[in-house]
Amino acid sequence: MYRDRTCGELRLEDKGKKVTLAGWVQKNRKMGGMTFLDLRDRYGVTQVVFNSSINPELFQAANTLGREYVVEITGEVAERENKNPNLPTGDIEIIAEDLKVLNKSEIPPFTIEDNTDGGDDLRMKYRYLDLRRPSVKKNLELRHKMAFEIRRYLDANGFLEIETPILVKSTPEGARDFVVPSRMNPGEFYALPQSPQLFKQLLMVSGFDRYFQIAKCFRDEDLRADRQPEFTQIDCEMSFVRQEDVIDMFEGLVKHIFKYVKDIDFTEPFPRMTWKEAMEKYGSDKPDIRFGMEFVDLTDLAQGKGFSVVDDAELTIGIRVPGCASYSRKQIDELTEFVKRPQVGAKGLIWLKVESDGSIKSSVGKFYTDTQLKEWVDRMGAVPGDLILVMTGDAMKTRKQMSELRLEMGNRLGLRDKNVFAPLWVIDFPLFEWDEETQRYYAMHHPFTSPNPDDIPKLKSDTGNVRATAYDIVVNGNELGGGSIRIHDPELQNEMFELLGFTPEKAKEQFGFLMDAFRYGAPPHGGLALGFDRFVSILAGLDSIRDVIAFPKNNSGRDVMNESPSPLDPAQLDELKLEIKPILH
Repeated sequence: MYRDRTCGELRLEDKGKKVTLAGWVQKNRKMGGMTFLDLRDRYGVTQVVFNSSINPELFQAANTLGREYVVEITGEVAERENKNPNLPTGDIEIIAEDLKVLNKSEIPPFTIEDNTDGGDDLRMKYRYLDLRRPSVKKNLELRHKMAFEIRRYLDANGFLEIETPILVKSTPEGARDFVVPSRMNPGEFYALPQSPQLFKQLLMVSGFDRYFQIAKCFRDEDLRADRQPEFTQIDCEMSFVRQEDVIDMFEGLVKHIFKYVKDIDFTEPFPRMTWKEAMEKYGSDKPDIRFGMEFVDLTDLAQGKGFSVVDDAELTIGIRVPGCASYSRKQIDELTEFVKRPQVGAKGLIWLKVESDGSIKSSVGKFYTDTQLKEWVDRMGAVPGDLILVMTGDAMKTRKQMSELRLEMGNRLGLRDKNVFAPLWVIDFPLFEWDEETQRYYAMHHPFTSPNPDDIPKLKSDTGNVRATAYDIVVNGNELGGGSIRIHDPELQNEMFELLGFTPEKAKEQFGFLMDAFRYGAPPHGGLALGFDRFVSILAGLDSIRDVIAFPKNNSGRDVMNESPSPLDPAQLDELKLEIKPILH
């Protein structure tokens, strides 16, 4: 071994011991006849002292060391005169007796410190250097510990970890697949799995009644901060269960991990909210309930007063922002510009201020009397000092636009504290969603989601209002995971395929192996998948899952470090019997 101790373990009780450390040079400070070197490894930082009066040659050698040199140092543990309370090793230092340079380093392109001077693109290009930073390292350590604890919890509850294939059949009804050409079967392709959905259902047919896998999944989607083309989920399935059984099991897991990582005890059951209620109150199926500002319907009060923007609208809703009547015109104009951004897509914003004396100022005063606006204020439950923000238009679009504004106000007012956690379950999702472009229904989750038993008679007569036996767990406005009870009855599954526009031949082509399996006694089953990257990032207080993934892609799906994706060599294309069509500009 090049070391007998790490750079994070020595303490004052080790004083007088002779030790050997190895690591990277974090800093090298020359102070007259002494040089102080901070030596870093995965475990921490230890200060090393080189004294010209004790060993001039060693002192000279230490002065040649640059940042990120890899060195081995032997010396005696001593008590520091100027202790550093910010370091676990801050009470001691090593009086160097020997130094070996194991490898030199070029000057790194950014400082390897928590407060680095490197931008995102630069750090991603040199990710192997970025991973040396303590803050990034800490995220991966958290990920590791959570993975082990999740495995322990599920093992204790009778789950088996079973791997499923990575090269699978391409199936529709989801995001785009990443496809892989088969050299041995020219003209045919595998797909990378968007999830292990079909295989975990087959495992239930096989009698493995409690399965889990910390599984790699792949989706060819447009990216954002909380999305990557390849991601990891805690994938689980159970047999002989109903919705309550699945929710109870995985609420227990989530509570256990919050206690393990954050020492937070959730003693009460997580609240439940139907999808319909979430959309009407928050405009989102993943509402952030750390703060209020629930939507209030003002449609009946606002219409019929000669204001065409409102009269022609399907819905008019408002939120009450406590204590913000003091907002200046400039601040309100900023909010108006915010909702007009393409990402939000609104045409404008209506506002009312309830002044300290109870009087009302409004952007729509010429269309409404003071008495009429007072009705708005009363319905909103507003009091002197409050600001009311109102949006109007198509119902679904307006709710989503107001949701963005509500979250923006939560950010501005500091109501979205990353150290406060508010989990909930969203249930009773629609089974189908209608697509105007193709004029057909699609499965909101996937084609194997079971309808609510009470709604099965409505499958053909009232398709759009059939509820799914599906559930999402949401934390702080993030969908942590979701699942459903699956269809295990072949006849009901065939009816589902028919409603989704599959011919019997197409259903057989895509899902024949699953339907064949169901002929041999499929048990009732259901499951859930938690986004592992997202779970780690929430507990680490991060906005992006990229910082909990060792080697992530950027927002264009590119790995700027290894420069992928990249063109294939023509010989490889020939071997795969593939030809690349030219890109037309």
